[in-house]
Parts: sequence; C-alpha cells; structure tokens
Amino acid sequence: MAEKNTANIGFEKQIWDAACVLWGHIPAAEYRKVIVGLIFLRYISSAFEKRYNELVAEGDGFEDEPDAYLMDNIFFVPEKARWSVVSAAAHTPEIGSVIDDAMRAIEDENKTLKNVLPKNYASPDLDKRVLGDVVDLFTNMDMTDTEDSKDLLGRTYEYCIAQFAAYEGVKGGEFYTPSSVVRTLVEILRPFENCRVYDPCCGSGGMFVQSAKFIQAHSGNRGNISVYGQESNADTWKMAKMNMAIRGIDADFGQYHADTFFNDLHKTLKADFIMANPPFNLSNWGQDKLKDDIRWKYGVPPAGNANYAWIQHMIHHLAPNGKIGLVLANGALSTQSSGEG
Repeated sequence: MAEKNTANIGFEKQIWDAACVLWGHIPAAEYRKVIVGLIFLRYISSAFEKRYNELVAEGDGFEDEPDAYLMDNIFFVPEKARWSVVSAAAHTPEIGSVIDDAMRAIEDENKTLKNVLPKNYASPDLDKRVLGDVVDLFTNMDMTDTEDSKDLLGRTYEYCIAQFAAYEGVKGGEFYTPSSVVRTLVEILRPFENCRVYDPCCGSGGMFVQSAKFIQAHSGNRGNISVYGQESNADTWKMAKMNMAIRGIDADFGQYHADTFFNDLHKTLKADFIMANPPFNLSNWGQDKLKDDIRWKYGVPPAGNANYAWIQHMIHHLAPNGKIGLVLANGALSTQSSGEG
C-alpha cells in the first residue's frame, strides 16, 4: 500500500494520473461520475468521522444523532456508508455493490442529496480489481485536518472536472469554465459578505467556489454568501450539488435540474452579483412559447438565437446596484449571429 499523500503541489495531478488506470474503455461521462463520486464519498465520510470522534469524547451519547452533525453543516453518514467499510471491501468482488449501497444509504439519511449521488459502481463495465486500487488511493489520503482536506478534495474535484472537460472537448464547456476566467470575473466584480450570487446556468458551480474563496481571502467568512443557481443538465446539476457540499457552501440549486427559460426556479430572486457562462448562440430556445414572458422588458428576443434572452433574464434578476459578469461566446455580439425575430 502506498505512503500517505499530503497536499503537496501537484497532488491533484497525482490523483488524476492514478485514477486514470480505471478509465479503460469507459466513456468519459461515465468515468467522470465514478471519480467525482468517490471524491465526494471520501470527504463526507472523513468529516463525519472527525465529528463522530469528538462527540464520543464529549460522552453525551449524541454520536448517533443526525442532528448533532447537521447543526455543524456535516452530512450524517450511516455505518454501512463509512469509508472504513468501503476500504475494507476494496479488494473483494463486491466492492462495486458496497459503494452503490453506501451512496443510497447517504441519500436516505440526507434528503438534500436525494437522487444526486452516482450509483454505477457495480456496473460490469468497471474492472473491480482496478476500482479497488482507486479506493486504496483515496484511503491513503491524509485527512487529519478536515478543513485542509476540504480544500484538498475541493481542488482535486475541480482539477478532475477540468481534465474531463478537456477530454470531452466542446461538450466539456457545458459543465466547466476555466478557473482563470472565473477568477477574473470574481476579481472584477468583488463579491462581498452577505451578498446574493446567482448563476442561471451554473454548470459544476465554479463561479460560486471562486466567489467564496474571494470573500475568505479578503478577511470574510466563506460561509456568509447566499448562492443561487440553476442547471438544465441532470448529471451536471448533480456535480454542482456535490461540489458545493465538498466546499461547505450552502447553495440553492432547486429540487431538480430545469431549463432556465421554461422553468425559472428563482422567480423572485434579485441578486447582488450574477456571474455566468451561458450557452450563447443557442438556436431553438423556445421563443415561440415565451413571447409574453415578464423577463423581456426590452423586447422579445429573436427566435433563432438565445443571446438577448440570456442577457434579459440576468437583468431581470439583478438587484438595484447589482453587477453582472459573463463570458461572451465568439460572435455573441455580431448582428450576423442574431436570428430572426
């Protein structure tokens, strides 16, 4: 078994390179679920175990009470889902089923995670011997300090998502915006404590992670930020939910994934900061069914291009004195790309 890893420079790449042994012939989108799910399971189990040991030491008998964890924004992990159980089964033929059962048990105990966690580890497409090796990799992570491990796993999560986006090419842009671009937006807008941040097409949630980091770096509390997002792709919505959970960010992404134009999940929201990388130049976005929508204050957007619709949607949700930062696609401001009305 390998020596314990710590948060040295390049650690994220080490995790990625080692985990890539599992890839084989699995499609990138499926492999993505496997890795990000394991990162999530490892973190919440570690955070739970640290709090569990604290409660045992206090001696009041609250270590098996879910509320004792929820009050500290820690997910309650039932016994069958704890990493010690998963790691013990790493090199058995049942490891895939053990992980799937762990995911189901966590969802049953934590309603905010219902139908969010991946449960594809028992798939015959996954080599269980190699899956066990990847479980060992996460077992050997040094998780002594939960706060540091939160950032460590958060960075690893983000790094892996970035790698998946690169491998998936154009489709990767649906769930990931390069962190350098996001940081630039955040540094320009400068979100502050107790503000409301909104992303109407949030992908895996990178805008919120960088906003929280910015506030923390400027002597604020990363928890003092109200996050609102929406995502139409089911798998990406789940990734965002897990990303926020690992980072300890309390976010409202709605109860389900939904199309922002047809089912605005935050109808009454007025946000202080709106940051987005919308799918600009989207054709057939549904204008014919939304011509009388309240959001089109400056005129009905053209049917053949969603650019003006996205911009007006954001303006509609902007608070007085609020700020918008967005990523423009090539040709987004060209008259040649604006469809017919």
